[in-house]
Amino acid sequence: MVDYLGKKVVIIGLGLTGLSCVDFFMARGVIPRVMDTRSTPPGRDKLPDDVECHSGSLNVGWLMDADLIVASPGVALTTVELQAAANAGIEIVGDIELFCREATAPIVAITGSNGKSTVTSLVGEMAKAANWQVGVGGNIGLPALELLKKPCQLYVLELSSFQLETTYSLKAAAAVALNVTEDHMDRYPQGLSQYRAAKLRVYHQAKRCVVNAQDALTLPETGMDSRCISFGVDCGDYQLDSENALLKVHNQSLLATNEIKLTGRHNYVNGLAALALADAVGIPRKASLSALKVYPGLDHRFQLVHMKNGVRWINDSKATNVGSTEAALNGLKLNGTLYLLLGGDGKSADFSPLKPFLSGDKVRLYCFGRDGKRLAQLRPEMATLTETMEQAIRDIAPRLAAGDMVLLSPACASLDQFRNFEQRGHEFARLAKELG
Repeated sequence: MVDYLGKKVVIIGLGLTGLSCVDFFMARGVIPRVMDTRSTPPGRDKLPDDVECHSGSLNVGWLMDADLIVASPGVALTTVELQAAANAGIEIVGDIELFCREATAPIVAITGSNGKSTVTSLVGEMAKAANWQVGVGGNIGLPALELLKKPCQLYVLELSSFQLETTYSLKAAAAVALNVTEDHMDRYPQGLSQYRAAKLRVYHQAKRCVVNAQDALTLPETGMDSRCISFGVDCGDYQLDSENALLKVHNQSLLATNEIKLTGRHNYVNGLAALALADAVGIPRKASLSALKVYPGLDHRFQLVHMKNGVRWINDSKATNVGSTEAALNGLKLNGTLYLLLGGDGKSADFSPLKPFLSGDKVRLYCFGRDGKRLAQLRPEMATLTETMEQAIRDIAPRLAAGDMVLLSPACASLDQFRNFEQRGHEFARLAKELG
């Protein structure tokens, strides 16, 4: 526990996480100042009257007068104002660091470019199946500090690279970086190595490290050591036997994939990672397997939203980067044609890793949004360029035949045309039901 009494605290960023930080300090007798670069930040009306709030920019005077700055993950540490504060010796942390300083129960920490929300919620379900009191949050669901308000035997946190940048006291009981592929390159000017370094902070002082046997970038910077256990397809301690469609642990068969409600090879691998984490913190295996059998997955993650006349409509709107779309396409088997919807804001990513998955005469690309033209260049002869996703779907609908699949797996963020990936996914599902 840290004593913050008498500290001058500045919180950057409102919303649910910012408000949770305000509550945290108020409960400890500290009245923080709050600032947000948005002119009308969400949650401002919920601030206590005695909390000063500056909006529309960063207040340099407040920052330089602070003893402690709690920065939103959305604000880069390279921001000029934060650099000046850091150079002046002012401590800068995030809400996850505040949480880690207070948490007394073991923490399972999950990061990765793709799959982290699924694995986080699945580990939570495994703990619940064992009747454990578990708090699940961080980058998914509840802000981490909200989890401190009720007793827990275990915390399961989804952590983004942005959150890990300002976290120093994690010491996870079990940690995983599921995969590392290009994402947020607009935030990491030094490229993939800088992004990876942020992700790998999840292993710092971790008791157990769960690593992807097929992705060397997920190994701790010090390499494999006695803390590490691995998972993968046809390799690793926790293994998907692809030929026999079985999940195995140390070559012992545990579960057939047809007993699992999740679909897709990438989701079987997610299940393995969750099982490895659950085993590492002592969740009874029987409870974990029962949860794995019934867990339906999350909305907007390779989710079947409509099926009619033998055509499947799959909503994978959460695929906001290239690696996630690769995961959706890898091992995909179809009798008919794949109509793949790609588009949005690519965040300066390289789309070329998708090319190997787009060959053959049974793949049609429909590209839209800010980076639609770049995506269409992946295979121009099989690509149709439209301004919007709706235009693409209206063009696709009359062409469909039994055995076909319409897959929204955009490889891009949604903010050029939608509020968020959820709105994009809901719109896809609505159009699927209207036109399919």
